[in-house]
Order: sequence, then C-alpha cells, then structure tokens
Amino acid sequence: MSNGERKYWYNSASGEVEYGYMSPAVDRVGPFDTKEQAANAMETIHARSQAWAVEEAIDEDWRKASNVDGK
Repeated sequence: MSNGERKYWYNSASGEVEYGYMSPAVDRVGPFDTKEQAANAMETIHARSQAWAVEEAIDEDWRKASNVDGK
C-alpha cells in the first residue's frame, strides 16, 4: 500500500473528500493528512496561487531593476 492510499484527497470533479485512490488522478487534489485539510483544498490552492503571484511580481520587479532578461 502506497502512502497516497492512506491520505485524503479532494475530488475537483465532485467536490467531495475521499480517502485513498478512489478517483482518477486527473480529478484528485492532494494528498492531505486530514479530512479537514482536504475539504479546504480549494482555499489552499487559492492562497498558494496568490503567494506565487506575489513572488513572481517581486522577481519581475527585481529583473527590471537589475536589467536582467533571464537569458
């Protein structure tokens, strides 16, 4: 039994929390240690996306200020 089989997943197609590999991988978000974490998957994704957007904006500002084109 793999570690993912003993974790919780959020099914993005159904909106349900599942334990183990119940749905196709394309529909699963996770894994999460708890059912509550899995239930909040979309909020977690949104928060991480926002944090990454801020990091990318900071990096872009640094590149512009440094005249670095990434090549």
